Amino acid sequence: MSTKHRDRAAGLDLNLLRVLDALLDERSVTAAAGRVHLSVPATSRALGRLRVALGDELLVRAGRELVLTPRALELRPLVAELLQRAEQLTESATAFDPARLRQTFAVRANDATVLTVGASLLSAVAELAPGVVLRFLPESDEDPVALRTGLVDLDVGVISGAPADIRTEVIGHEGYVGLARADHPLLGQAVTARRFAAAEHVSASRRGRTEGPIDAALERLGLQRRVRATVGTMAAALWLTATTELVAAVPASLARAAGPSLGLVAFELPLELPSSEYRIGWHARLDGDPAHAWLRELVAAQWRSVL
Repeated sequence: MSTKHRDRAAGLDLNLLRVLDALLDERSVTAAAGRVHLSVPATSRALGRLRVALGDELLVRAGRELVLTPRALELRPLVAELLQRAEQLTESATAFDPARLRQTFAVRANDATVLTVGASLLSAVAELAPGVVLRFLPESDEDPVALRTGLVDLDVGVISGAPADIRTEVIGHEGYVGLARADHPLLGQAVTARRFAAAEHVSASRRGRTEGPIDAALERLGLQRRVRATVGTMAAALWLTATTELVAAVPASLARAAGPSLGLVAFELPLELPSSEYRIGWHARLDGDPAHAWLRELVAAQWRSVL
């Protein structure tokens, strides 16, 4: 196609293509007008614009009828195909069906997320979108590069200081509770700050930290706890709590989800601690993607149901 023809064709929009399709099918301005719900004068004007844009008469009179030019005959199947593809694009954006989705999503989260909502989330996915696979990746840091490059589709957890191209949504807040074996001596009477500090503790920290908000709160009371062990995951902390005399402080939702099956009893921490704000995070390029929007909504709903 010459530059001149390309420039003229660029003036075509989807509405003009619909008029052209009707004109080529009906071979009548009046019939085409009824089909595309335009007046006859408006359809006639559209035909004039099409003739200019395509550089061809398209329909010419032969007696009492209009007949297609050779160029119009050539265009007829092409126009029909273009409209069909345009309709498919529109349908994919407005009629998203997760049951037809075949996709793997990479979700970056700590193991507490998997322990707390993993089972219910996978159950919902199996019911709504059996072709979807969730690939849980360990929470290493908050580096946005993985979201930008597509290595991670969704972040879940405590997200702070996100750059402008990373979208986040708050999915809930929660505090911590203590966990101990049902026969632990700490549970024999009221758990005071002093008795809590005197117990031996296990702390979960992927960076191996032995101090945090709990230690700061105890220090304000003139107390100090003894952390006997630090582990990299909440799952390991739960297991050690269930099999030793150690006590742990964990998110309340995790205690409800996993504590009873391990024979662990939750107790209120005798401290004033800030709550954690949980968010989901994703890259801005996925804002309008219906599959990703469905995943975001599903993950957020699962979390909100337990917080």
